[in-house]
Amino acid sequence: MHVEFDRDTCIGMYQCVEEWAAFEENRNDGKADLAGSEETDPDLFVREVPEDAELDAEFAARTCPVDAIELYDDDGERMV
Repeated sequence: MHVEFDRDTCIGMYQCVEEWAAFEENRNDGKADLAGSEETDPDLFVREVPEDAELDAEFAARTCPVDAIELYDDDGERMV
């Protein structure tokens, strides 16, 4: 499973931070950061989700009010 985070879409509500420790508040930019991620396109960050964090990642994606977080399974199918 991997997560894609569109930081440009993020509005800095930080609900994801409460759900998954991989998301961190960046008060200077008014947006969240995804720790351990790689920027694949401008403002699109991707990282693998450890098995023990899959539920937390799913909650983070579901709580994002602007759908800036998407989860994909190992076959590339969007889950959330």
